[in-house]
Amino acid sequence: MEKEWRSVAKAISWRCVGTIDTMLISWLITGRLSLALSIGVVELFTKMILYYLHERAWNKLSLGRVKAPTEVGLP
Repeated sequence: MEKEWRSVAKAISWRCVGTIDTMLISWLITGRLSLALSIGVVELFTKMILYYLHERAWNKLSLGRVKAPTEVGLP
């Protein structure tokens, strides 16, 4: 289980990378830096919130998790 602040830190770091990518792609497609920056700013916040919610939902699932040896057999 991860603490919530870890999910926040991961969301922020990933969104920085993702937002730079989105801005570059938007700039290449539109040719307008101001439009690319606007798209990037909106995308930064919406996807950070979505990532956090997604991460917390997955943290509640046991799918694919393996119990550590010290946890086996404990009530």
